[in-house]
Amino acid sequence: MTGGFNPVYVAVFKQEFNSRCMQLVINAYHSAISAKSITPVLEEEDITAVLSKFIDDNPVRLDWGIVNNTEDRLRNDKITVAKGFAKKSARIDLRFTTINASTEHRYYMEAKNLKESDSALKRRYIVTGIDNYVSTKYNDGFLVGYLLEGNVMNNVDGLNKLLVKDNRNVEVINISPTQISGYNYYVSDHTTIKIKHLFFDFN
Repeated sequence: MTGGFNPVYVAVFKQEFNSRCMQLVINAYHSAISAKSITPVLEEEDITAVLSKFIDDNPVRLDWGIVNNTEDRLRNDKITVAKGFAKKSARIDLRFTTINASTEHRYYMEAKNLKESDSALKRRYIVTGIDNYVSTKYNDGFLVGYLLEGNVMNNVDGLNKLLVKDNRNVEVINISPTQISGYNYYVSDHTTIKIKHLFFDFN
């Protein structure tokens, strides 16, 4: 909702907000590594909860006026309000929120565990990660792969091989990274959306 504000201004603010959300996640990753808070035996939700704590503890978050919460249930106006309807709503791992000039902006993060030798985890990354953004079940967010085995490029190569196998050659993750806060992220280009991918090594 933009109200009577200049849409160019709103778009610039939103882009900056999205970038700051990714920066907060990257900083949380570095803090978690320094504190040795995460091991490869943890589940996705455990890792996300640890990152969320470090995001909360980052004083920059307050300067930027950003709030985060885990396991956010996405609103679906198509679901009829009846007993148990809330459980049917899709959940996403992390939601970021800020308010600027009476306008609320949200940005989302979905995370998936990845192992170089595990094709099932890579398939899950595609089906419940990439495809949920492509279908707009999730929108306005990015993906994070929690690497529990192998390095970034080998895992990206494995994901791309599955996409090619599905005849989705144009949707492969670009192996030439872009940087944010000095950290690499990767982009996949789909028909209606470009998806940013971060990969955090917890080996």
